[in-house]
Amino acid sequence: MPEPVYRAAIVAGKLVFAALGLRVRVEGAERLPTSGPVILASNHVSFPDFLFLGDALLPTRRRVRFLCRADIWDSPVARAMEAMRHVPVDRAAPAAAYLQARGLLREGEVVCAFPEAGISAAYVVRALMPGAVALARETGAPLLPVTVWGGQRLWPQRRTADGPFPRPTPSRGRLVDVRVHAPLPVPRDADLTEVTRRLGHVLQDGLESVQRLPGHRPRADEPAPWYPAHLGGDAVERTASYALDAMPRWAVAPTWGPGSLV
Repeated sequence: MPEPVYRAAIVAGKLVFAALGLRVRVEGAERLPTSGPVILASNHVSFPDFLFLGDALLPTRRRVRFLCRADIWDSPVARAMEAMRHVPVDRAAPAAAYLQARGLLREGEVVCAFPEAGISAAYVVRALMPGAVALARETGAPLLPVTVWGGQRLWPQRRTADGPFPRPTPSRGRLVDVRVHAPLPVPRDADLTEVTRRLGHVLQDGLESVQRLPGHRPRADEPAPWYPAHLGGDAVERTASYALDAMPRWAVAPTWGPGSLV
């Protein structure tokens, strides 16, 4: 399918990346099957994460349909989002998004979810919604965890609940890492909470492995609100960030990372 709007978005993204001197470093893209339904479950550290993931997977020649916050459809890009077959998610009532994503998977599409349903101010994987695991259990599509890190240097999360919506902080030469991990088994009789907890551990371990790389660590004398506190940065402490997350009651509480709730 030609998908001219998706092609135009790819070209526009490449121009922006080039203007910023942005490098997207990719590992594990070969794990994405060349055909058939796939569910990607990514951590979420910055507002443009879907751009980095889409760019990282361009060599696979597969188009990714992203589950995105529903209020994006209230903006001027709504028609483009529809044309690219992305999925609006109302976190308070996610059933419609689930059904639309299930339909895309039954068509053999690649669907990417951000199970955190938002960005943690602590830059630690927060509570997870079980929808990605539920889709894998119902459809039999492989579930591939994905790590993304680096975009928070360009568009960070806010640090307080009453703070203004953060603005982009573009700067040249930033590095973004994207890693696609091995499929997470989701049998037909899987317990959603148990598998979602396993997903949380994979996402947190993958995130920390990238955060510790020399290209991402702050200098010793550098203020680093974009780097997790438990690794020496100045981001919001994990336990303090829970008050900002405002996760629904059906989200799976963290058993992974520092300051876990369980």
